[in-house]
Amino acid sequence: MFKSLTVKFNKVKPSEGSNENVQDPDPSSESRQATGQGENKNEKKCLKTKMPPVSAEESQTKIQDKVSEKNTHEDKTINPGSQNAAASTGAKPEQKEMGTGKEDPVSKPPVAPVINEYADAQLHSLVRRLRQRTDFYKRKLVEGDMSSPESSPQTAKPTAVSSTQESSAKLKEEHSQKAPLTEYLKRLRLPKSIDSYTDRFYLLWLSLVTIAFNWNCWFIPLRVVFPYQTPHNTHYWLITDLICDTIYLFDLLLIQPRLQFMRGGDIIVDSNELKRHYRNSTKFQLDMASIMPFDVFYLVFGFNPIFRTNRMLKYSSFFEFNHHLESIMNKAYIYRVIRTTGYLLFTLHINACMYYWASNYEGIGSTRWVYDGEGNKYLRCYYWAVRTLITIGGLPEPQTSFEILFQLLNFFSGVFVFSSLIGQMQDVIGAATANQNNFRICMDHTIAYMNTYSIPKIVQNRVRTWYEYMWASQRMLDESDLLETLPTTMQLALTVDVNFGVISKVDLFKGCDMQMIYDMLLRLKSVVYLPGDFVCKKGEIGKEMYIIKQGEVQVLGGADGSQVLVTLKAGAVFGEISLLAARGGNRRTANVVAHGFANLLTLDKKTLQEILVHYPDSEKLLMKKARVLLKNKAPGTGATPPNKGLAFLFPPKQETPKMFKALLGSSGKAGLARLLMLKREQTAQRKDENQEEEDKGKESEDKGRATAEKPLETSKCQTSSITAEEAPQAIRKAVLPRGTTRQSLIISMAPSAEAGEEVLTIEVKEKAKQ
Repeated sequence: MFKSLTVKFNKVKPSEGSNENVQDPDPSSESRQATGQGENKNEKKCLKTKMPPVSAEESQTKIQDKVSEKNTHEDKTINPGSQNAAASTGAKPEQKEMGTGKEDPVSKPPVAPVINEYADAQLHSLVRRLRQRTDFYKRKLVEGDMSSPESSPQTAKPTAVSSTQESSAKLKEEHSQKAPLTEYLKRLRLPKSIDSYTDRFYLLWLSLVTIAFNWNCWFIPLRVVFPYQTPHNTHYWLITDLICDTIYLFDLLLIQPRLQFMRGGDIIVDSNELKRHYRNSTKFQLDMASIMPFDVFYLVFGFNPIFRTNRMLKYSSFFEFNHHLESIMNKAYIYRVIRTTGYLLFTLHINACMYYWASNYEGIGSTRWVYDGEGNKYLRCYYWAVRTLITIGGLPEPQTSFEILFQLLNFFSGVFVFSSLIGQMQDVIGAATANQNNFRICMDHTIAYMNTYSIPKIVQNRVRTWYEYMWASQRMLDESDLLETLPTTMQLALTVDVNFGVISKVDLFKGCDMQMIYDMLLRLKSVVYLPGDFVCKKGEIGKEMYIIKQGEVQVLGGADGSQVLVTLKAGAVFGEISLLAARGGNRRTANVVAHGFANLLTLDKKTLQEILVHYPDSEKLLMKKARVLLKNKAPGTGATPPNKGLAFLFPPKQETPKMFKALLGSSGKAGLARLLMLKREQTAQRKDENQEEEDKGKESEDKGRATAEKPLETSKCQTSSITAEEAPQAIRKAVLPRGTTRQSLIISMAPSAEAGEEVLTIEVKEKAKQ
């Protein structure tokens, strides 16, 4: 058996190589089958032989030698013509092997001892199937080579792979077709525990139990009183009763003992604990009472449906179904109205049955008060019950004491039941319209306030429009009031589902800590702006950042402030520079107006700083982005708008140098004129000085020759450094007096250590005395 496996391996190996090693499958397959049969015979003859104990290395080398010899033997059987050519070369090795006493691997192949005949037969069958599959793949490869002789060996591999995939798919299909029925039953097996609040299967099962309960509640009194159950249709009633009892029994044995419950804040899912908890509950006692087989009394008293009255005790499942159904409905008040209407109809149904029983007790048609026996029994009695409970009047007067007592009890019960049902209906409708009533009350108070203080009609109309839009869009005025009653985890879950999709698109918060974004979501406030409302105005101190949740806003600019520069849509952010400015006090640079109804999420600076205290890494990242935004939106780096018309022929006007701006100051052109006048006075003074020096020079020529030359005395320069803002005052202080002749004024501009500022330096220098 082991040897046949090795032969199979050698047969498969050439198919994975090149196409040159692929031989004709017809003679090879026949010879291999014959060889395999011979090997099986030799194995059967040598079943009782024992393998000598050898080491692992020796056994491995022997097996490899025997496999190679077996391959040569097969080659000889396949190509008999080549046997004679190899006879002379192979004679000496055979003689050496005979001389050394080694066994012939062909005549006596090594076999493994058979432990189990059945397993051995199965393995032989597996080997045979693998051989057939190998031959099939070889045949496919050969057919592919014949159809495309120029194909390379690499093209044969995908074919083999695809065929292997097809065969594996077929095997999977066969396995799936032969899958036992127990696997499908395991899939249909009920879970060990059922969550009654989230499992929809349990809700579906409760609906089935509710249908069975309503069947019993409505038809048991009908069958007891009215003669609708006859011997001809008894089997139909029995089948329906059997189905309802089966549902009750399944609910008692399989569903209710698997319901999870809470104990000390923990959810209990253990099967034994669940069964013990259900058996100790009142619901189990009612379920047991409702399934008690009082139907056996049919054998003694006949087929009377009154013995099934205990089936109406399973009311707990009915109320549980109502509770779970209301919790998953979007408009639960609709179901509440339907349920209350059903209560009223069921009360009228019971009253109609009691009236027919009283009429039958007194005698059908015996008096004017009882049912006269004409028309549809149930419909006529139901009509009488409606007129009695609703106290419409116009009924015949009762004649006997029994009729009078029955009518009195009927009136009292009708007033009580009908009034309670009407009150319940009012509560249901009031709860359904509670939000709208609160909205109307708030709107009425606001309108009364505006009328008291004589607010203009335009403003009042805008306020009414805001109220109407808020009610139409989200059915509430402030959603934060609703979220305050929930715990923080629930608030976070709701805000993530509502606003996280908008926040995730904001580039400013990309890369920040996710927990910081969650904390920020809890602090966001929703604000609705009407069409034409100013979100922010130019020149205002910016303290908030805005994120557009819904709608559009327009950024206005230009000379008159009415030109639309850009339109921002949902997901855009504006006002972030004012929020992230380090020193604050940033003013708005443009007007932002709501284009249509716009719902914006706002975040003020104080709230963001409180959040960033706990997230220093995110704070550094936001500050870095803020510096980039400030740099990009600086006046010097802003992009100039394109010139329109013929304006592109003229270059843009260059900005006035800061030195001249400082000189101009607040006095405008007067400061420059004063500077020019000072320059003229200085020039005239220099001319006078030169003339006086020439006169004095002639007088002092003689004195200078006799006296020694004295070194010149120079005074230090008096300098003062001021900023560009203090330049006008400095110029006024540095004005040269009209009597001076040895002073000069030097003005220079130098960059300052602080960014964005320059230092204006003014020097008053005295000339050297000669």
